[in-house]
Amino acid sequence: MAGPTPTRLHRAARAPVAAAFVCASLFAAGPALADDGDAKDKSAQELADAAKKELLDAKSLHLTMRNSADDRDARTPALIDLRLDEDGNCTGELRMGTGGAKGGSVDLVKRGDEVWIKPDATFWKTQLPGRSGELAADLIGDRYVHGTTDDPMLDGLSGTCDLDAFRERLKDGSDRATKDELTKGDQKKVAGTEVVPLTSSNSGDSKGRITLYVTADEPHRLVRATEKGSDESLSMTLTDYGKAVPKKTPSADESIDVSDLRDTDPSQAPHAA
Repeated sequence: MAGPTPTRLHRAARAPVAAAFVCASLFAAGPALADDGDAKDKSAQELADAAKKELLDAKSLHLTMRNSADDRDARTPALIDLRLDEDGNCTGELRMGTGGAKGGSVDLVKRGDEVWIKPDATFWKTQLPGRSGELAADLIGDRYVHGTTDDPMLDGLSGTCDLDAFRERLKDGSDRATKDELTKGDQKKVAGTEVVPLTSSNSGDSKGRITLYVTADEPHRLVRATEKGSDESLSMTLTDYGKAVPKKTPSADESIDVSDLRDTDPSQAPHAA
């Protein structure tokens, strides 16, 4: 039985890439508009530059990204919630399905080059064709699939857990992004933290708007970002700068080796009762 293809898992891992470029488009913004709001000692661009530096220097992060797109797609993540660090370690979950589609969820743990994924039954049945999805759900149950990044199936998630890759995409994106005008808004509270919103239009969408929320007090850190457009709505939160990723990994009793998943033949398995 073939597991989820690398292409499908790479697709599930795209959201952090999108998040990096959403941020990059504003970190590369041009001259700021005059403003009389709080944090008045710094311009919008100075705040954006400070937030970019904090993000590029962070050794670890808690990243949560929500995709509220109207398009119905069971194979696109609606939620990615990850704690990740610059050594490639992470823990978290992905919930699949935008526009009301139900694509299931995947718990994820990565430590070094070892990877554990625990998709639920809905994920298996949605992502795998025919009997393969049902068989995978029955075989694995509530266990993790365990392997290494050398396995093509599990390697698809490695980029999701790689903070260095996220930052490289951020840096590369800001180098190439269009330098649009950046506006600093009035200071406000987001989740109890005083922030300054930095907003720009999305040059690729007449109705698009991208906003970064940067902490008003030093160090100036990005804690929230949103992108709204004609057909998409993304939001991202960033917390726990520098906080260690939990080290606990699933036990052998909680896991099944990825090779066992591949070695099972759907034609030889009994139908579920």
